[in-house]
Amino acid sequence: MLNKNKAIVISKIRYRDNDLIAKCFTQQKGLVSYVIPGALKNTKGKSKAVYFQLLSQLQIEENFKANQSLQYIKEIKIDYIYRSVHTNVYKSSIAMFLAEILSTVLKEEEQNLQLYEYLEVTFKWLDYQEEFSNFHLLFLLNLTQYLGFYPENTNIEAPYFNLSNGLFETQKTNSYSISGGNLTLLKSLLGINFDELKTIKISSKQRQSFLAMLLLYFELHLGSFKKPKSLQVFNQVFN
Repeated sequence: MLNKNKAIVISKIRYRDNDLIAKCFTQQKGLVSYVIPGALKNTKGKSKAVYFQLLSQLQIEENFKANQSLQYIKEIKIDYIYRSVHTNVYKSSIAMFLAEILSTVLKEEEQNLQLYEYLEVTFKWLDYQEEFSNFHLLFLLNLTQYLGFYPENTNIEAPYFNLSNGLFETQKTNSYSISGGNLTLLKSLLGINFDELKTIKISSKQRQSFLAMLLLYFELHLGSFKKPKSLQVFNQVFN
């Protein structure tokens, strides 16, 4: 039975000689892997491959079969046409970096409408912005809310934040208790919306330090999480 769905492209790899496998986070089914036959074979096939740029937002018609690890797409079209995400070198670097993280942390093969809407809306926001150097920091921090380890902020005035338990604390309890600039920035980012990001000014060194802290936070709470391979290149772009 044919089914209409929406999808955001998270990763893609070559499959066999000329096919493509795209991992997508979908509105109705969560994480789904699709095989696109002949996508790398000829001009007609390559026109299919264009749809599967990282973070592309698609409308698809599929014949979903629950017992198959790879699904097939019957019809496809762009749901939202990016103006700059794939053409601006800085935004495309963000897209590559965040897509790699999402590919690691998204495991749900079931519907999660709130998470899908979060991805859909925030990537559209990024597409329209001229100031976006801190986008990835707030994006990752807010993502923890959907993954189950958003910081508990009932004691937000405390002088330490413990990365291992996600709590603000009155004293340093272990090596994962942070203070100083990263703590100040964390408190500034908690609870704000993306439009407020432009009010937060930090240096590239502070940005890299806070990102490293966020990635450690992910490692501590997600056993399978690995630092993105694109991290070094990403930091060079935003240096």
